[in-house]
Amino acid sequence: MNILLVYPKYPDTFWSYRYALKFISRKASFPPLGLLTVASMLPGGWPKRLVDCNVQPLKEKELRWADAVFISGMSAQKESAAEIIEQCKDLGKMIVAGGPLFTAHSQGYGDVDHLVLNEAEITLPEFLRDLENGTLKHSYTTDRWADIKSTPIPSWDLINMKHYGSMNIQYSRGCPYDCEFCDITVLYGRVPRTKTKEQVSAELDALYNRGWRGGVFFVDDNFIGNKEKLRKEILPSIVEWMKSHNHPFNFNTEASINLADDEELMRLMTRAGFDTVFVGIESPNEESLVECKKVPNNNRDLVGSVKKLQEFGLEVQGGFIVGFDQDPSTIFERLIQFIQETNIVTAMVGLLNAPPGTRLHKRLLGEGRILSAFSGNNTDFSMNFLPRMDIQTLMEGYHKVLNQIYSPKDYYKRVKRFLKDYKPIEGRPFRFQSHYVKALVKSVFILGIVGKERVYYWRLFFWSLFNRPRMFPLAITFSIYGFHFRRVFEQYMSGL
Repeated sequence: MNILLVYPKYPDTFWSYRYALKFISRKASFPPLGLLTVASMLPGGWPKRLVDCNVQPLKEKELRWADAVFISGMSAQKESAAEIIEQCKDLGKMIVAGGPLFTAHSQGYGDVDHLVLNEAEITLPEFLRDLENGTLKHSYTTDRWADIKSTPIPSWDLINMKHYGSMNIQYSRGCPYDCEFCDITVLYGRVPRTKTKEQVSAELDALYNRGWRGGVFFVDDNFIGNKEKLRKEILPSIVEWMKSHNHPFNFNTEASINLADDEELMRLMTRAGFDTVFVGIESPNEESLVECKKVPNNNRDLVGSVKKLQEFGLEVQGGFIVGFDQDPSTIFERLIQFIQETNIVTAMVGLLNAPPGTRLHKRLLGEGRILSAFSGNNTDFSMNFLPRMDIQTLMEGYHKVLNQIYSPKDYYKRVKRFLKDYKPIEGRPFRFQSHYVKALVKSVFILGIVGKERVYYWRLFFWSLFNRPRMFPLAITFSIYGFHFRRVFEQYMSGL
């Protein structure tokens, strides 16, 4: 069979980095790791093509070539997914859909020919057996968790890596915590399942052999879910791999804030090449953390924990939420103060939403407070439930937070303070890439000449160049990120 794998387009979001990617002539942040992995699970003799709609449009000739179209995506991609499904139906193509979007919203996709839900390691082989036997069903699902030690290396040959800002790999699935608003445990369970050190090395080899040099994102929802295995096996193995390959990658990932309690683990991560970690901080209000069962954050000096991570060479990207039942009217000022005090440059502040299947959704449904479907994007000024706080007060406060933390004055202040104290691990080679020059030139024109932030841009430009020259590329990168964040939020605000 000719198999066409199609990845829907993301809307402009905080994490799309759409406006930042233009500075380096890239089209998308990351390739569709799930579909590339599914491609490796399909029969080897089947011709396969992949269309990432974030990179190129889906053309009719591609659909006509295909015997079956495989679609996967996240909830935020549902509008684009619906358009792709309609295109496939118009041409009478078999549609096979799976991944988080379709698993969480399977009842809304009765017109899809075959739903291969949950984890493909379990449900895809069942689909393929029925396909061979001519006994296909509409839906394939399971309540079991896959052993990801059997997960193959993604089919990287299906993409052009030059279109992407970073590559990505997965080491683990699942999270030991069960925050009320989070659907990760619904999709992947609470017991972290991990790959072997041999698998991780093989996946790094695959990226290296395809010629990739640069950023690699470990997509794990909590990279430190199994700390012991990381300490004893995985990180030492990555340290050796990076050393033997002359440090071709820099890594980033997501982790709970209790990483700050483990100095050995932080040292190992930075030695292995990790320089950035996204942390779900959620709120500086203790009552809100208790409400949402954010266990690692309770009874903790959150400011001190963030600074500890930064001291060990890890840039902290922070996730924050407003709209909890326990949020006081002062939450907006406290949140601004927290972000400025901790010098978190990349601060994603979103409105609380209740994804289907979560404990929050079940609670609010029981209270009669669910209003609409979940958009999958908590930074688009939408909520799918009725909050306790007056909605106008909440939206005005949210608006105020975004306006202030991403105003050139406050944003560049955070950047400078962070770069002043940041001490990344020494001894790694600097790898020059041509898109660095493109980004610099474009930033000078767009930010330094025509941009409203030009005064702050030039102050940071010369300060970093003469005071912390090693941090100069990062200073330009942060300047470009700030431009993206402002553009995205201005776009949403203009539609209110």
